Amino acid sequence: MVRANGAVSLRELARVVQTSEVTVRRDVRALEAEGLLDRRHGGAVLPGGFTRESGFPQKSHLATAEKTAIADLAASLVDEGEAIVVGAGTTTQELARRLARVPGLTVVTNSLLVAQALAHANRVEVVMTGGTLRGSNYGLVGSGAEQSLQGLRVSRAFLSGAGLTAERGLSTSNMLAASVDRALVQAAAEVVVLADHTKLGSDTMFQTVPTDLITHLVTDEPPAGDDRAATELQALADRGVQLAVASAAQAEPPAPLPAPRRSHPLRPPTVPRLADLRPR
Repeated sequence: MVRANGAVSLRELARVVQTSEVTVRRDVRALEAEGLLDRRHGGAVLPGGFTRESGFPQKSHLATAEKTAIADLAASLVDEGEAIVVGAGTTTQELARRLARVPGLTVVTNSLLVAQALAHANRVEVVMTGGTLRGSNYGLVGSGAEQSLQGLRVSRAFLSGAGLTAERGLSTSNMLAASVDRALVQAAAEVVVLADHTKLGSDTMFQTVPTDLITHLVTDEPPAGDDRAATELQALADRGVQLAVASAAQAEPPAPLPAPRRSHPLRPPTVPRLADLRPR
């Protein structure tokens, strides 16, 4: 699975082999000792300094419950009538499905999947960038996409990526995708990163958002015993990133037509303790 996808979560491995995450974690340690893979927070990747990007079909089946929980929590940040930008990715696609319920919203995106999720939303305006289609994630990239974002100003940018560290921030393995993401960041007053726990501590080739430009991180609760993920979360909090941690066990599919949510459940901009990183 790791060879085919480039990366895989421990939860997904446990589901496929029908065993516990504790057993899978032990086996992954043994395989790492033999040089067959590298461990990452909550998962495993091909051996090497940087993780490579998986294709969309593989990524769409990884950490699905976690992405759903993250999307639920991130959607509550968006108010009626706002203008935002949403980048490409499987987690941002989940977010878009929930944004379809927020009236008066304007969403600027370079993602065909985000646009598709919002295509039939009532009172939601979708603005797409230009650019060249990148088939691996259905995102528009290149100079056309970047030029269409010049002069734009919105309240927030919602971005995902392939890796996130406190030292380097958000990163991706594709140069063109990274360049467009940087243009999306320049258009926004705040940056919200959506990253499940398997991406914490992973570092990929091209930086998109340095840590000091990340306003909020919306993530899921790391598995018990994943000390490295907890350490990375604390390091991000120490750097001033506001954390919102969702519970995958509590995530539910979006209802068809609920009333838009206005409240912002993020904690105040103080450095939280890891024991407190749970939604209230």
